Amino acid sequence: MPVICGLRNPGAQYQGTRHNLGFEVVADLARRHQQTLKRGPLRVRAEIARVQTPEMLLMAPLTFMNESGRAVRAVLAYYKLEVEQLLVVHDDIDLDFGRLRIQVGGGSGGNNGIRSIEAYLGHREFARLKMGVGRPPGSRQAADHVLRTLNRSEREEADMLVQDAADVVERWLTDRARAQEMAAHRRI
Repeated sequence: MPVICGLRNPGAQYQGTRHNLGFEVVADLARRHQQTLKRGPLRVRAEIARVQTPEMLLMAPLTFMNESGRAVRAVLAYYKLEVEQLLVVHDDIDLDFGRLRIQVGGGSGGNNGIRSIEAYLGHREFARLKMGVGRPPGSRQAADHVLRTLNRSEREEADMLVQDAADVVERWLTDRARAQEMAAHRRI
């Protein structure tokens, strides 16, 4: 069964930030399939929703971003799933705002959630759906950029990005090559 993990920082102060866009995709998928993300078994440390058609396990770590790997490893172990079934949806400052890219393996790109997952799983060979949030303007630090709440126009674009990313995830479940094309050809 495929596992779709949307990275985030839990807590109201992080809602509406670039860093939580991965979670927003998972929440959108849950809504589309009339599911609710609910706290999983205690040792899993994630909110979970199981979708029957198309079959997928949606997860949102309850850990902070830099400990996401702990939750991902626990979910894979609890449900007896392989890393090849994992797709992690996350923000990426190296992609222009609004761009999407699917990639298997590679580096963390400075994303501490991805870095944590690589460390806890012991390798990098898992699929990622990267959501472009762009580089910070001027001298703003990357951390401040991804943790800043989106303004109104950014929010409108981000809402469309989340919907398009959810479409790409659904395609990934049935046709990974086509999903990769959809992501690559998304226009802002």
